[in-house]
Amino acid sequence: MPKGTNQKFKLYRLAQIMLERTDDEHYITMPEIISQLGKYEITADRRSIYQDLRDLEALGIEVEGEPEGKGYHYHVVSRPFELPELKLLVDAIQSSKFITEKKTNELICKLEKLVSRYEAMGLQRQVYVSGRIKTMNESIYYAVDTIHNAISENRKIRFQYYQWNVKKEMVLRRDGAYYHISPWGLSWDDENYYLVGYDSDAGEIRHYRVDKMIHIRMSEEPREGKEHFRKLNMADYTRKSFGMFGGREQSVKLLVDNSLAGVIIDRFGKDVMMIPADEDCFTVNVTVMVSRQFLGWIFSLGEKVKILGPDEVTEQMREEGERLLRQYE
Repeated sequence: MPKGTNQKFKLYRLAQIMLERTDDEHYITMPEIISQLGKYEITADRRSIYQDLRDLEALGIEVEGEPEGKGYHYHVVSRPFELPELKLLVDAIQSSKFITEKKTNELICKLEKLVSRYEAMGLQRQVYVSGRIKTMNESIYYAVDTIHNAISENRKIRFQYYQWNVKKEMVLRRDGAYYHISPWGLSWDDENYYLVGYDSDAGEIRHYRVDKMIHIRMSEEPREGKEHFRKLNMADYTRKSFGMFGGREQSVKLLVDNSLAGVIIDRFGKDVMMIPADEDCFTVNVTVMVSRQFLGWIFSLGEKVKILGPDEVTEQMREEGERLLRQYE
């Protein structure tokens, strides 16, 4: 049999055929393999393909043959990702507001290449991206990469920060002046990515929405604020910050109805100590950044949660309630 013009790509094309056309429910026969290789101008006989299928295992592609009639049919039995795992990734990508609609579709298309064409249809049926609220900052992926590189190289970053006005126009904060921040971590909260860093001018830890950062560059200056982050647990910091809004960190005592035990655990974790107050309620001490967002969270839980202390925080809640009454009179 004369050799085809693309014989050197034989193993690569065979891997491509097996990965695209087979899975646990779909098989391919030897004649079909030979026919598919022929479309790439690659000739092969059964004996060489048997060896090639064994060689695919060295590439991490395990192929299994099963009897069918008088012959065998073949399929890939192991992949880096299982279909349910990829569906989880697709859901995470779709629900992430900081990933643009364009990039969402690009990432899902790449994930589809990790399964067969048949299983890829299962991923496509989950794609309902149009109409969802997504960021419009296409450069966010490069911003995240720059932040990671700056952390790795122990350097500050410079960037401009913007907000939207009532005319839906992008307006730079600080009249366009650059922020010069020491990055120490990234946090994902309320479907948004935040940079957590140290502002040397203010002398405190601050956080910034990554999708609102533009023209980000790595600085030549070394990072500062190590002493502030040495004992900082990033997950703990995020849990204390409601909506990533700042505030003074305080221990707050709450009286909570038993029916909201799950709400408290979901927010503060299973390690939180819930002390019975009576048959219907328990008390809990939580450390939070006290802000309007925290008070708003308490408001949202209605009469089933009450702040017991400290007096400073209960007074803030009382003033917030009075402000709302005045606002809606």
